[in-house]
Order: sequence, then structure tokens, then C-alpha cells
Amino acid sequence: MDVDRLDMMTTPAALVDLDRVDANLRRVAAYTRQHGLRWRPHTKTHKTPELARLQLAAGAQGVTVATVREAEVMATVCDDVLLAYPPVGEDRLTRLMALPPQVRLTVALDSGEALGMLDRAARMAGRTVGVLVELDLGMRRVGVQSPEDAIALAGNVAFGSGLEYRGITFYAGHLRLPQEKLGSAMREQSERLATFIEALTDSGLRPGTVSGGSTPTLWRSHDVTGLTEIRPGINIFNDRNAVSVGACAWDECAYSVLATVVSTTVPGQAVIDAGSKALAKEEGFTDTGVYGALLGKPEVLVRGLSEEHGLLDLSNTSWRPYVGERVRVVPNHACASVNLHDTLHLLRQGAWAGQYAITARGW
Repeated sequence: MDVDRLDMMTTPAALVDLDRVDANLRRVAAYTRQHGLRWRPHTKTHKTPELARLQLAAGAQGVTVATVREAEVMATVCDDVLLAYPPVGEDRLTRLMALPPQVRLTVALDSGEALGMLDRAARMAGRTVGVLVELDLGMRRVGVQSPEDAIALAGNVAFGSGLEYRGITFYAGHLRLPQEKLGSAMREQSERLATFIEALTDSGLRPGTVSGGSTPTLWRSHDVTGLTEIRPGINIFNDRNAVSVGACAWDECAYSVLATVVSTTVPGQAVIDAGSKALAKEEGFTDTGVYGALLGKPEVLVRGLSEEHGLLDLSNTSWRPYVGERVRVVPNHACASVNLHDTLHLLRQGAWAGQYAITARGW
């Protein structure tokens, strides 16, 4: 590492290892080419146009966003944007319609109400907006519940003068299983999806795009019959959750939070200056009461978080840190942690290599 630069850096600070980022992008690009899948990464993970450029250069064919702010930022580097969130509300719609006219905009939604609002906004703006009908394949968060509902909504899209039906989308965020246990879950997902595709096709509404995927299921995406596009987000950075289900290895974790040890007085633990306001207080996929682990010492777990304090459990290590020592924490969920920072500090071959503003953070 660039010891002088990192030692002088105020902590907590978000770090990104660009060498690992490059390797992660090459891996997913090779996978999607091998299986004939379009790659539309979800930029909610990094919220940074420079990193979206890297994804596009590596072979991504568009980007996914979750907020209008992300759409505004990513439209500066990509002309094919999917908003994977229903744009309900006048402010959202006004800003969305103000995106540059060359941007091919697609929106995911699951209700006639959201569809009507989008249609009116598109007609008033004089632009055509694509629609993906969102399906619920088991997550129980959003999405139409039956093939009949999908047909009805897709049919209404076809009649909206400001809209264009482009296909269907789903998110299987509930599948957080180890890779060796994913087989039956992926088959069930594929079978459920097939009922929607068949019904839509029989009704003259064959979906041109079938968009899905997530980082935990990324490497089994080819098991889902009919899938044409995947939207992994976290895999550019990876995190402790991804490691816990075998979606990546520890040496593929590109994002960490640099922290300083500030106390060692309580036996069996050390306290760092990265708390819930730097790491995000999210439980792990496979355990509770753990919020991250040290990058170079994954046996050292963050077992407690308050706003400004992180508690390192030293019970499984002989390492004993000193006050002032710097450590790097891989949080459970990279996306939530990134959104708590203003800046990503970049590393190349362990040395500080610049920084990116997290332009699309917040609302």
C-alpha cells in the first residue's frame, strides 16, 4: 500500500481495489459471452459514473438504476438505462422525462396505476419509454402475481401511445443459498418463469427481453430457461454476503472500509472508528450479529456496531491490534455501505491511485 497516503487518510474511508474490480468485470463478461446473455449491471452498488464506464468497456450493454438520481448520473455515460423501480410521483416522472432524448429509457413496473402515470408523462414529454412488466417469482416484494395479471398489464402497455412493451423482469433476491444448494431453487424459478413466458407468447405478447439475475445467483443464471439479460450489481465489488454463499472468494472482494483501531481496553475485542454510519448495520446472509470481517483476516468478525463504533471479535485469532493500527473491513452489504460515503478512494497494486466522487448517492 501507499503507506504515507493511507496512513494520513481520515477514517473511516471507502476503498476500492481497481485491480480486483477489473478481474471481477472480466469474469462476468466472459460468463455472459459464454452463455449468450446480455449484461446490464445494477449501478446502485457503486453509484459512480466512472465505474459504470469500466463496466461498459468490459462488455456491459446497458445499465440498471434504482433511483431517478442514479438515472440522471448514469445517463451521462450510457444511453441505455433501465429504471428497475416504479416511478410513482410527479417529481420522479418529471425528472425522468428530462433525461437526454438519446437515452433509450426502460422502466420496470407492476401496476396499472404506475403505467398510467408513466404513459401520461411520456406523452407530455414527447418521448417513447419502454416498459418491462415486473413479475414476482418468490421474493414477495413487488411484481404481478399471475400470468393473467402479466398479460393484462402488458396488453395495456401496448395501447399506451407513449410507451413500448419490451418484455418482463424479475428479481430473485430471496435466493441466498450456497452455490451447491441453488440447483432446485433455480429449477423452480425457471419453471415458474416459463409459465409467464408461455402465457404471454400465446397472447401475442412474447417478451423480447427477459431480465433477471442477482450476484448470489449470478453463476447459475444459465440454468434459467428463457432468461436473456442479467443485472448483477454487487459483483463489481463483492462483499461478505457474496463470499458467504460462494458467489466469490475473499480475494475477489474489491471494496472495503479503512478504519482505525481506537480502543483495546475491553478483553477479547478491539474497537474501530467504523460503525453503522460507515459499514451499514445489515445482518449477514448466513449468520446474525455479524456485520463484516477484516479483509486480510476474515476470521476477525465485526460482531457489534453502534453509530461510530465497530467491535472486532478477537476470539478466533492470535492477532492483537494496537491503538492507531489501520484495518480494512469488508461489510456484509457493499451497496448499503457505499451509500454512506461521499468518496471512493482507489488503489492500484496496493497504492493510492486517486478517488471518485459517489455522484449518485442518496435519493
